[in-house]
Amino acid sequence: MGSGEDTGAGVGGGGGGGAGGVVRGAVLKALVVVGGVLLLRRLRRSTTRWDHARAVVDALYGEKFSREQARKDPDNYFNLRMLTCPATEMVDGSRVLYFEQAFWRSPEKPFRQRFYMVKPCPKDMKCDVELSSYAIRDVEEYKNFCDRPKDQRPQPEEVIADIAEHLTTIHLSRCDRGKRCLYKGSTPPEGFPNSWSGATYCTSDLSIHKNGEVHIWDKGFDDDGNQVWGTKAGPYEFKPAPKSNYDDMFSPLNFSAPLTLEKKIESSFAIDDQ
Repeated sequence: MGSGEDTGAGVGGGGGGGAGGVVRGAVLKALVVVGGVLLLRRLRRSTTRWDHARAVVDALYGEKFSREQARKDPDNYFNLRMLTCPATEMVDGSRVLYFEQAFWRSPEKPFRQRFYMVKPCPKDMKCDVELSSYAIRDVEEYKNFCDRPKDQRPQPEEVIADIAEHLTTIHLSRCDRGKRCLYKGSTPPEGFPNSWSGATYCTSDLSIHKNGEVHIWDKGFDDDGNQVWGTKAGPYEFKPAPKSNYDDMFSPLNFSAPLTLEKKIESSFAIDDQ
């Protein structure tokens, strides 16, 4: 009887095994197909060299302020406005951004204007993104470029023609997991030529953070290695502009400074470091 049960089970199992085999085969094929799709999606999602460049471009976009630093340490930092927006795209895919800095109270009078060119690092370099700054042939024509309607700005072909001498290049690398930053980098230790305020060369450090902050530390040095311009306390920390802040309406940082402070500011900051 037990043998009959075994036989019956075997027969039933044999018939069930055929159906079950078909089912198992179909399931296996489905799993293979699904697995292949997931793998393909994962491969498609893998970060490319241009993905890194686009991420840096997106992080630089917009209006940012050093307001918080100015509140906490007014002896070393001023409330500066940093504004960046797209200007054009080169044939090789490099993005050209317009960048300007101004004092908060006078955004219509930027003291620093640049073109940034962003592209992937060369394949033979151990970095992810190359960020180069260039002078602008006619800075007056580009004042408040980002604030103007597009039809009132210099057009893409004009932008390309107005890219002047190369100033600096920073090589950025993706930050390790767990860090506050997304990308960070600096110019080579020897920096780049600079003649502003007694300097012979300058260096720049840049870090882009997950919360949208951009930290910039520009410094100028003389032949003996003495710092002659730029902050000594650390980088400027530019934070995205808040949508609205009632308290800021009454902040002393938002009122015009007297002339003496204006002169102090201009003498302590690199107004034109081309």
